[in-house]
Amino acid sequence: MTTHAQQTTTTAALDEEQRYDVVIIGGGAAGLSGALTLARARRSVLVIDAGQPRNAPADGVHGYLAREGTPPGELLAAGRQEVIGYGGEIVSGTAATAERRPGGDFRVALADGTAVLAQRLLVTTGLVDELPAVPGVAERWGREVLHCPYCHGWEVRDQRIGILGTGPLAVHQALMWRQWSSHVTLFLHTAPEPGDEEYEKLAARDITVVTGEVSGLMTGGDDRLSGVRMADGRKVACQALAITPRLTARSAILAGLGLEITEQEMGGQVLGSYIAADPLGATAVPGVWVAGNVTGLFEQVIGSAAAGVRAGSAINADLTAEDTDRAVAARRAPFSPQVEREVCERVLGDRRHGL
Repeated sequence: MTTHAQQTTTTAALDEEQRYDVVIIGGGAAGLSGALTLARARRSVLVIDAGQPRNAPADGVHGYLAREGTPPGELLAAGRQEVIGYGGEIVSGTAATAERRPGGDFRVALADGTAVLAQRLLVTTGLVDELPAVPGVAERWGREVLHCPYCHGWEVRDQRIGILGTGPLAVHQALMWRQWSSHVTLFLHTAPEPGDEEYEKLAARDITVVTGEVSGLMTGGDDRLSGVRMADGRKVACQALAITPRLTARSAILAGLGLEITEQEMGGQVLGSYIAADPLGATAVPGVWVAGNVTGLFEQVIGSAAAGVRAGSAINADLTAEDTDRAVAARRAPFSPQVEREVCERVLGDRRHGL
């Protein structure tokens, strides 16, 4: 079996600013899918991965056809092997800065002081879930504290599900989770008081509403969530707790390139921030693409993988157009032995004549 060490390039091999067609920052589903697409297109590709996947606390990947329930680490390990099998390179490390050089290439510096050059950048750094400041939430995040019913609803079906209200979307969230269980409780916590029509909808769906702030979570002897403790001392049973984290794109690496973040709003609530891009992942900065949760806050793993494929294809098309323009320019240039030699090498390879 191939070990992780065998799958990755060491940072020591990058100390002479090697040049790649594409450097990908982030080795999750989006980054590895982009790398696979580009490597199969015979592009030189390097993936820089800090090893901090967002879904690391989850027990499995869900909604991914033919990979349902696969542990996140196993999915990424298989993806690395596939990328390397086509000649792509992967390095464990953190990309600290990225800047465009006068000649048009990008220079990516790693935290350990090494650096690489790239014609194009694909940033797939994902996002950070900023959790509500309730004791116990962070410790149980990814276990019984959840956020996405499509990712985790089946696993907690028919259980007592609590909704931690922190904004105007709390009622909407409670009504959504009601699809997976008939035992749903909305803890208003810091969310605004529902209107009459919202209360009518909640009552029609038999959703209990508990007023007051939540002060912490309770666990049983089996180290499983057993309920929440209210600030006034009340204890309310629940086996799973749905929250709405703020979704903040990991975009610091893009600051040196002039890209700014955009706020994501829904129902009058700011849910997070992302890097804006076109449908293929191209940003406002020529030569820089993004894919996955850094630009699509609500993408599941399968969507991030698909976005990586789209971005990889678009980058290859962009490089192909540039390669063609250079070849045409060389063909139109005045004749010289040097130009003739370069054209012959590019077109004829070993079949070229010598000048």
